[in-house]
Amino acid sequence: MKNHPMYVIRERFFSIGDDFDVLDEHGTKLFHVDGKVLSVRNKVVIEDPAGQEVATLHRHLVAMRPTYEIRIGGEKAAEVRKKLFTPFREKFTIDVPGPDDLEMKGNLLDHEYVIERGGEEVAAVSKRWLTIRDTYAVRVAAGIEPLLIIGSVLALDLALDRDKSDDDN
Repeated sequence: MKNHPMYVIRERFFSIGDDFDVLDEHGTKLFHVDGKVLSVRNKVVIEDPAGQEVATLHRHLVAMRPTYEIRIGGEKAAEVRKKLFTPFREKFTIDVPGPDDLEMKGNLLDHEYVIERGGEEVAAVSKRWLTIRDTYAVRVAAGIEPLLIIGSVLALDLALDRDKSDDDN
């Protein structure tokens, strides 16, 4: 994954309902994430640098389970949800239309994990590649839609942040 493009994402921005930019490793803005609508409509909007909406992330309940729907260019691209019955390990499924679902596994809370399709790594997430505080990096393999991965990673952050705040109450 070393030579694949890297996307830099800020940790825990949802807890303050903030906006932030997704950057590449050189600091160039690739996407803008608007988290302000999250508190109002359970929705996050991802825009290109020109301010055009390119993807959305929407939280809703399906069979009493929090599910995060990712839309890219207005089309439903995936649903992200926690996998049931995975003792000792958090696992999330990225359910895409058709058979090629993806799975997030590893240390999800600490942003050290991989995303696999059919047992093959298609993206990796790590804080260790960066020296910037409160950020983590996402590398996406060639041929994989970056917005699908970025949306899924943000959905995971949202889900874990919400779980944590539910535990705090």
